[in-house]
Amino acid sequence: MIPASFEYVRANSIEEAIGALQEHGDEAKLLAGGHSLLPLMKLRLAAPEVIVDLGRVDALRGVCETDDGRLAIGAMTSHQDVIDDDLVRQHCGVLADVTAHVGDAQVRHRGTIGGALAHGDAASDLPAALLALDGSVIAQGPNGRREIPASELFVDYLTTALNDDEVVVEVRVPKLDGDWGWRYEKFSRVAQAWAIVGALGIVKRSNGSIEDARVGLTNMGTVPVRAAAVEQALNGNGTDAIADAAQQAAEGTDAPGDLNATPEFRQHLARVLTRRALEAAAG
Repeated sequence: MIPASFEYVRANSIEEAIGALQEHGDEAKLLAGGHSLLPLMKLRLAAPEVIVDLGRVDALRGVCETDDGRLAIGAMTSHQDVIDDDLVRQHCGVLADVTAHVGDAQVRHRGTIGGALAHGDAASDLPAALLALDGSVIAQGPNGRREIPASELFVDYLTTALNDDEVVVEVRVPKLDGDWGWRYEKFSRVAQAWAIVGALGIVKRSNGSIEDARVGLTNMGTVPVRAAAVEQALNGNGTDAIADAAQQAAEGTDAPGDLNATPEFRQHLARVLTRRALEAAAG
């Protein structure tokens, strides 16, 4: 449980962090909250030669509104600060609610939203939420900034579209204005553990029918996935269609099998949790 030796670099700005990444290439790893990287290092499953600490980069913290009507959340904003932020709770409360399921109090006070998304673990809660919200991340590298939609961010197991010399600087999510409801249903082996399966249902109702339905699934593949078949079956229909639509939740997924659950059990959980989430979201 002792990491391999490494060089430590404490960045004081985004530019310093990018410079360190350029200098050391794929030998370097960024340190945000550390709750994903440090356990891997202790188990020698990761052995970076250089750690670039973002803890002093205050420009990466905080929440504000963008000119195009979205929320911009600094990548080093802690999970607890996301939960407590007035703008998030007012305009995108679903993100606060999902973030409240992350780990325990220690993890939520130390871990960061940008770090969780850059890590790209399909078993963690926030990647599926960002996907269901049609959110994105802003990455900054030597050539400036670029926006990466959540649908393109997660490439494979613990692999994202970020380049080795890029830093996630912001997470952007839309404001959910109107009659939106949501619920995140998470099934875990023990409290505060990774989800065996999670299902996030987000529903916008209009004139008694479902105008927009979104379902994000946690730990149903190597990347977070949208239950597209469920969404298509619900859009434009009434809430009485939820039970039948939820039976399609596992379609197009690649549920893993491990010591906690077989693929078949995960598929069953996806259907059950999706139904519960959507029924609660639809009121």
